[in-house]
Amino acid sequence: RFVVKGSLAGAAVYVAYDQGLLGSGTQGAEALKKARAALPPAIQEWTSYIGWEVRTVQMNTLPPTPKFDFSPSDSWNKGVQTVMSALSVAPTRACEYTVEGWKYVKDLVK
Repeated sequence: RFVVKGSLAGAAVYVAYDQGLLGSGTQGAEALKKARAALPPAIQEWTSYIGWEVRTVQMNTLPPTPKFDFSPSDSWNKGVQTVMSALSVAPTRACEYTVEGWKYVKDLVK
C-alpha cells in the first residue's frame, strides 16, 4: 500500500516537473495556459468515450451559469505569501506565547 502511494506521489511530482510547474513563474504560467487550452477538448473526448451525452438546453429553461473570476496561479501565490508571512512571525509569536504562559503559571502558583 505504501509503495503504491509513494509511486503515485513520485509520478505526480515527475509530471509536475516535466510540465514546468516546478520551474520559474513564467514556466508555470505557460503550463497553465497549455492546461486551459487542453482541458475543454479533453473533457469532451472523455464524455464521448464514457458515453455521456452532453445535451444543449433551451436558453429559457435555466439561468445562465455564473462567471467565476478564479485564477489558480493567484490563489497559489496568495497561499505561499500567507504561509511565508506566518513563518516569518512564528519566532516572535512563540516568544510572546511563552511569556504569557509563564505569567499564567506564576499567577497559578501564587
